[in-house]
Amino acid sequence: MMDRIRGILFDLGDTLLDFAPVDIRVMFEAGARLAYEYLQGLGQPVPSFAKFHRKQLWAIRWSYLKSRITRREFNSLELIGRVGKSMGHDLTDEQMAHLAWLWYEPLSRCASVEAGLGDLLHAFRDAGLTLGLVSNTFVPAEVLDKHLRQEGLLEFFPVRVYSCEVRYRKPSPEVFRIALERTGLEPSQALFVGDSLQADIDGANRAGLVSVLKDPKGRHDNTRIKPAYRIRRLAELPAIIDRHNQGD
Repeated sequence: MMDRIRGILFDLGDTLLDFAPVDIRVMFEAGARLAYEYLQGLGQPVPSFAKFHRKQLWAIRWSYLKSRITRREFNSLELIGRVGKSMGHDLTDEQMAHLAWLWYEPLSRCASVEAGLGDLLHAFRDAGLTLGLVSNTFVPAEVLDKHLRQEGLLEFFPVRVYSCEVRYRKPSPEVFRIALERTGLEPSQALFVGDSLQADIDGANRAGLVSVLKDPKGRHDNTRIKPAYRIRRLAELPAIIDRHNQGD
């Protein structure tokens, strides 16, 4: 007999937060512009914008490549700090956190949440389900928490596992182990909901969780990686939980 579902772990990007198609280069330049103007306003030493933008872009590309090779995540807040020191910046922790937000802010404006998501999460919590999220991200926790707060979602997720903090990335079993340990759930008691076949579904399957693929357009019907369940919208999750708990 299968264990009853006692909790749900969610991926963040394109699962809880839906991002419109974006040009990453445009988003990066927009964030660089906001960061540059903020530093100027603080009287911090900065080169020309072109040099500032180029230096930041090189640093993040190198860090991203290194993280893929080492399979360990980097934290862009630390990266911003190192690059800033090389320019002679002297910022407080609060100013650093705001600077990190400004880099991310243009992308945050491209995000939306599914209609009724707040009510759905309320219902899950009221039913006694433990909720958490697990995200592959180099964006600092402070920034993502702020975005979740703005969307009215932060209160539902007392457990938030960001790869930039734990350094492991999905599909590593270690990141799932950390999330389970923090939620007090056994693998077979937890749904994992995500949109990535390799990171989310294969990772969750290997870690023993009950995988749910969010696939709004039905693009992943014929693949070697098989989720336990498929949904197009998060609103379908209650029916999935009922189905699983009834042993179907």
